[in-house]
Amino acid sequence: MTIMSFASFGYEGEIIKVEADLRRGLPIVDIVGLPGSAVKEARERMRAAISNSDLPFPQERILINLSPADQKKEGSGFDLPIALAVLQADCALDTPVMVIGELELSGRVRPVRGVLGALISGSAAGIEFFIVPKENEAEARIQQGVRIYGVETLREALECLYAIEAELRVENNSESNGGDKNSGAPAREATGHTGSSVLQDAATPAVSALVQGKMTYCSGIAAKPVISVAASWSEPSQADAAANTGTGGFFEEVYGQGELVRALHIAAAGGHSVLAYGPPGCGKTLSMQRFASLLPDLDPKTAEEVTHIYSIAGLLPSMRGHDVRIKRPPFRMPHPNASLEGMIGGAGKCMPGEISLAHGGTLFLDEAVQFKQTVLQTLRAPLETGTVTLSRAGRTSTFPARFQLLMALNSCPCGNLGADGKVCTCMPAVVEQYWKKLTAPLIDRIDLRIPVFPPQAYGLPEKPCYNTADMRKKIAASDNIQRERYAAYLRKGLNGGAAETPVHNKTVDFNLAGTAQSAAQLSYKNVHLTPSALSALCPLTGEAERIFTHNAEKKELSGRGSHAILKIARTIADLAQEDVIAAAHIEEAIRLREWSSFLPFFMH
Repeated sequence: MTIMSFASFGYEGEIIKVEADLRRGLPIVDIVGLPGSAVKEARERMRAAISNSDLPFPQERILINLSPADQKKEGSGFDLPIALAVLQADCALDTPVMVIGELELSGRVRPVRGVLGALISGSAAGIEFFIVPKENEAEARIQQGVRIYGVETLREALECLYAIEAELRVENNSESNGGDKNSGAPAREATGHTGSSVLQDAATPAVSALVQGKMTYCSGIAAKPVISVAASWSEPSQADAAANTGTGGFFEEVYGQGELVRALHIAAAGGHSVLAYGPPGCGKTLSMQRFASLLPDLDPKTAEEVTHIYSIAGLLPSMRGHDVRIKRPPFRMPHPNASLEGMIGGAGKCMPGEISLAHGGTLFLDEAVQFKQTVLQTLRAPLETGTVTLSRAGRTSTFPARFQLLMALNSCPCGNLGADGKVCTCMPAVVEQYWKKLTAPLIDRIDLRIPVFPPQAYGLPEKPCYNTADMRKKIAASDNIQRERYAAYLRKGLNGGAAETPVHNKTVDFNLAGTAQSAAQLSYKNVHLTPSALSALCPLTGEAERIFTHNAEKKELSGRGSHAILKIARTIADLAQEDVIAAAHIEEAIRLREWSSFLPFFMH
């Protein structure tokens, strides 16, 4: 057997071949191939684990090679593959088996991070068999089309390995004898140090009950899921809770703030970014923390990407027998003192940052001006591209990072600017310096800018002002319209410009034949529409076009600013289930994007 393992680095990682050579000499274990400190220590853990598992340790000189040799190998996940490579060094079969796991001195197998990424890479490389820690089994079973063995001890891993070998020998003998499965003897002669009864039993057709049970439970190939285009909302699981650092809740807990809630409703429907500013304690954070309740479940591809990222970060819960796939959009709320590496990523073995952990969901920056300016400015490129490329030690890795940005801040350092009945004690220069921390390039990427003021105490109603279920229904209808419209637009391009009118309330196959772009590039949300798509998918009435042109010329809007107004208006029209953008839609979009008059002059 060819033992393979996986070196986690960034989003992709690298497959590592683990080789063991036994030769005459003192019983010393040498590891070559640029091993890190934890990998060097594996020889001692491996030796103790083999002995404490009542397995014979070879009395020859052992050389362990980890290839490719020019990449540094770090982490404790190489313990189990090194041990198995030593115990089966005389096996003649060259079928690759990927093995991942850390060993305790007692021989028990401990979980490691990044198992899902290892299976994705291994499956793409044609590896069929995987041996993983039992605690990582639920995570590993997310990957389809592979055979997975979850083990708790080194002894179980060895039995699984030789069960795989016995099965492959049966297949080889059957092929060599003209396909007669009963003519070949799969028995494996135990030679040298591998002559224990454990290995002999595992090599016979009557595989031990333990291994049979693991093969039955762990090696099944999951059916390909059916991708539904309908937006839906499921109850958060324990895995989803790991991706949510906010308090959660629903909009029934919000009173007043109609403009902000309306903006969040539009943002959830179209994927827009939101900035809310106003006095402290008026409900900015309360409302925005409930934004995740409006977002529908992730589609299967994005759910796999998000789960992959959280696997690399080691944030997936260990739940045996439960699905650990993250299905709800993440909601990340980092502290303002977050470092550049913590926000963007790149620490350690090129670990993901907050913007990647927010992929498919929301990144909420409360008290946004308290973040370091360098941290804020690095958000600009990911907001445009949906990815972030990290470089470390001469290597690069690209993480998905398509998220919605929510920002909340006070209107000035003292918080009273623009508030009725309160006096701002800040000097004009201080207020200007306060707002300049955000910089124009970043602010220009914020679609919705909402002033928030405290609701009047006497105006608080006795029953909830908003119904989350009703808001979700409108978002689901808008989501369906956007999918259908974008699918029709793509078909029009594939058919050489043949006109096709989108029809509402129909199921559309979004996997259009002939497109070479990935699903990440085919985002149907209004916020991601390209300039060419805008002109085709945003028809305006005559009055709406006049208002839009007048506003763009009067305020000297940038190209991005003009397109943002069209995208917002398109979302507003979708929520109203109207195909053509009317004057009311354009006017509301302009109002939601403009700044209040009390802010410094350079904001307008």
